[in-house]
Amino acid sequence: MVQAPPTASVVIIGGGIMGTAAAYELAKAGVEDVVVVERSDLGSGSTCKAAGGLRSQFSDEVNIALGARSLETFRRFREDFDQDLDLVTSGYLFLIDNDADAAAFEANVALQRSLGQNSRMLTVAEAHDLSPVISTDGLVAAAFNPDDAHCTPEAAVAGFARAARRLGVTFLTHTEVTGIDVAGGTIAGVQTSAGPIAAPTVVCAAGAWSKAVGQMAGVDLPVTPLRRQIMVTEPVAFDARRLPFTIDFTTSFYFHSEGDGLLLGAPEQEDLYDFDLHTDPRWLDRLCDLIALRAPGLEDVSVRKGWAGLYELTPDHNALIGRAADVPGFIYACGFSGHGFLQGPAVGEVVRDLYLDRTPFVDIGGMGVERFAADALRTELNFV
Repeated sequence: MVQAPPTASVVIIGGGIMGTAAAYELAKAGVEDVVVVERSDLGSGSTCKAAGGLRSQFSDEVNIALGARSLETFRRFREDFDQDLDLVTSGYLFLIDNDADAAAFEANVALQRSLGQNSRMLTVAEAHDLSPVISTDGLVAAAFNPDDAHCTPEAAVAGFARAARRLGVTFLTHTEVTGIDVAGGTIAGVQTSAGPIAAPTVVCAAGAWSKAVGQMAGVDLPVTPLRRQIMVTEPVAFDARRLPFTIDFTTSFYFHSEGDGLLLGAPEQEDLYDFDLHTDPRWLDRLCDLIALRAPGLEDVSVRKGWAGLYELTPDHNALIGRAADVPGFIYACGFSGHGFLQGPAVGEVVRDLYLDRTPFVDIGGMGVERFAADALRTELNFV
């Protein structure tokens, strides 16, 4: 095991998309002695198990801005980071089966368009033209943005990490954080399995494990793990890359291209709020039922592999981004509730600005943990 450096200016806990993007942005801004601590391999938590969707279609203005800003980075990724993400820009298509949701999506699309996004409402026939494998039974409308995309999450982590290393960031993998030192109400350092690190700032980017990290510093981060399962198919007989990332909004069943096959996902019959990553064979039965209901054109696909990952849920399905009021030096970026990967690059910029006391490109004042005590929830309606 590599020995931890005795001191650091910033210790980032978590080596997924948030941690690596924040490390890169801090180092690029000239911050020296940045250390990332990851208990396994980089990206091995929720990031590498994510579906890889990239979108700006949200109901919250901050999420729209974070998604759009990150999309800009992902589109330039090959050029800026010399890393291929297998980026597929085929859009995001939400299928809507009731008038109440259709009205909500119309309002969301209006907000997205006011912020410069190319979202629009579609008829059911237009949705079928874009995703001909679906059944239109019961649908009343759809929402679509052709600029949305999907890519390979682990490739993004590799690109950010390589660039950060070149700028002097230290990565401690297979290293566990065992404690956070707080002296006089401020951050003093981090205890790790590779040795102590004296540091005045800690960034919690630990995803579904953030609640435990916050407890080490005396900060309450209301983050709960939720298991989600994904399946990848064998190659299909049509050009899957022409299909948009298609989501049946009511059931949260979704699919998109994955190489020359498809990636499919859906909630379980009963939600499991636990760190259990075992796959449940009953989920495959549920997935088959949802395919038959909404995408019968996919009923003959063959399973190649599958896995389970974790959403990091907050009570209002919106992220926690901010600086702890009672523990100066503790910055958090977690609780993204299923849309963390797609917002990672932009959140990396925000973490950088919080550390440097700059004004971020988007107002994240309402994303702080204080909103729960103040009963000021800001629910994200496009949570899937």
